[in-house]
Amino acid sequence: MMEFIISGMFKAGSNRERFKKTVSSQNRNNAIEKVYSLIGSEHGLKRNFIEITDIDERGELGEEPGSEDG
Repeated sequence: MMEFIISGMFKAGSNRERFKKTVSSQNRNNAIEKVYSLIGSEHGLKRNFIEITDIDERGELGEEPGSEDG
């Protein structure tokens, strides 16, 4: 499984609130769907009120960034 850090904004009343979520998923599309689901259920929002602005792929779980085997 890959780890993704997804950030963006969502509508909170008349304001916009920033968020950053770290999720584990098999691919980028599933990670995006998971964030829509998490933010939507936490704040009672439909996905058209959620805007994803950045997706950072961190690699395999348990793998240190910049580490190489060998």
